[in-house]
Amino acid sequence: MKIAFTANNVAENFWDTSIEARFGRADYLVIFDEDTQKFEVIDNTENRNHEHGAGPKTSQKIIDAGADVIITGNGPGGNAKVVLDKVGVKTYVNASGMSLKEAYEAYKNGTLKEF
Repeated sequence: MKIAFTANNVAENFWDTSIEARFGRADYLVIFDEDTQKFEVIDNTENRNHEHGAGPKTSQKIIDAGADVIITGNGPGGNAKVVLDKVGVKTYVNASGMSLKEAYEAYKNGTLKEF
């Protein structure tokens, strides 16, 4: 399974990267593949200043990366959520301020809220 995290800075040790609260305007998406234990970083900076459509464009990047789950802070807006729901990507929120490691552990323990 692949898990996508929203981030604005990527730490040298990926697990130390902080979760970004904003879904569509996160500078980066960090994809963790549970099967291979590898990380992939996707640049999302072009969506930072979009007035409209940042969420659906970010959703498409997550889908293209093959992610099954997204972990973020506040969650996607309505249009982005529709896109993610159509392909079965589950969204978990309330991870703002957590490191990727903390957010991943909270997800695995069932303490993150499904959006």
